[in-house]
Amino acid sequence: MNEIILLHSFAILTDSSADLSAEMVQQLDIQVLPLGFILNGRTYRDHPDNRDMDPHAFYEGLRQGEVATTTAVNVAQYTEALEPLLRAGQDVLILAFSSGLSTTYNSSRIAVEELREKYPHRKLYTVDTLCASLGQGLLVWYAARERARGRSIEEVRDWVEDHKLNLCHQFTVDDLHFLKRGGRISAATAMVGSMLQIKPVLHVDNEGRLVNIGKARGRQASLKALVDRMEQTAIDSGSLTVFISHGDCPEDAQTVAGMVKDRFGVQEVYINYVGPVIGAHSGPGTLALFYMGTER
Repeated sequence: MNEIILLHSFAILTDSSADLSAEMVQQLDIQVLPLGFILNGRTYRDHPDNRDMDPHAFYEGLRQGEVATTTAVNVAQYTEALEPLLRAGQDVLILAFSSGLSTTYNSSRIAVEELREKYPHRKLYTVDTLCASLGQGLLVWYAARERARGRSIEEVRDWVEDHKLNLCHQFTVDDLHFLKRGGRISAATAMVGSMLQIKPVLHVDNEGRLVNIGKARGRQASLKALVDRMEQTAIDSGSLTVFISHGDCPEDAQTVAGMVKDRFGVQEVYINYVGPVIGAHSGPGTLALFYMGTER
């Protein structure tokens, strides 16, 4: 963020839990604050261009038993990311990782309060997206689209607030060990589920938390369950933009993309990795489907 080029009336800043690729970040002309993760005692930053670690290598490490943890972003890191934009004369809209899963939004809120005093002539807002992974990324995509249509920073902020609870997140995981380790399920549930090939179906609720909403017997059934849920809740499914993220299982992501296209006639599907910040807790084989719906 050393060189600031003013292309829009205001900047949009999100964090790397949005799981947007470097190409998408450039296309949308947004700023991304890289979050941190720790693998084998070494701290890395989750940059969109994967400069610190290739995502396939990250998941291979998890498969080999390496343990990954995540680090919370602090107020100073937000301030460091925001000040160059404010000094360059930009107003800034922050779209932050769900407060139900992280302290990231709270850090952004404190930084905003402090920087408003230092830069009283700049507009600076932060939104708790209550979203995660490419659900957050899709909400950022919509925000950038509204900005490109000429909407003001307040209008885009309000659009995001009005629509964020329509951003549907449907998840499944392949290895229950990671949900057990994170306290999402009990050890007994993980053991029995693994033996019987029971795969959980989860979503992000209106409080921005990851919750279990069902289960399926076997991997293919769990992938189909995500698309079945979309059929129940999607708005104008044929014209939707759909995002899919995966924990190093690109073939499964393509399978779900194919089902979405065949069943709903969806034309635009964007696929990318579940980044290390969320992947540390969900594990290899995570598959997530995101779209706009009537309700989460």
